Amino acid sequence: MFKFSLNQNSLLIYYLIFIFLSSQIISNVEKELKNANMSDKTKFELEFVIHASPQLLYNYIATPSGLSEWYADNVNSRGEMFTFIWDGAEEKAKMLKRKSEEFVKFAWEENEDGSFFEMRIIVDEITKDVSLFITDFAEDDEVDEAKMLWENQVSDLKQVLGST
Repeated sequence: MFKFSLNQNSLLIYYLIFIFLSSQIISNVEKELKNANMSDKTKFELEFVIHASPQLLYNYIATPSGLSEWYADNVNSRGEMFTFIWDGAEEKAKMLKRKSEEFVKFAWEENEDGSFFEMRIIVDEITKDVSLFITDFAEDDEVDEAKMLWENQVSDLKQVLGST
């Protein structure tokens, strides 16, 4: 027969392995739940032709002063955190990524579902037309409203740029 003897060191090692594996399982479950929550939202994309240079357009989509001209009443930033103000109400978003003259990607602080919104500048190689490509997420029953909001906001942007 086999004889097993567990000393305190062995028990400690088994306990630590158990804790590690448990934390990995919990982490995986949390990720799955987060991904499941994101599936509650619908991703949508919009494209708008903008008569402006990519450099100028980028300043309006990536800087607090530019965003304040068309997207919100006021925008402040501290590092990668942006505060958007509409009618006195504040919403915070983190700038996740950016590439000069190409795109900015934000995530609302209140959303923990992995959703984001992105504004990407596309230049047609042949015609040199400049487009603003929007990617965003909304609840299934709010997609049309969200699209309309973007259409209104981008209309304001075009007016500011003299691109109407």
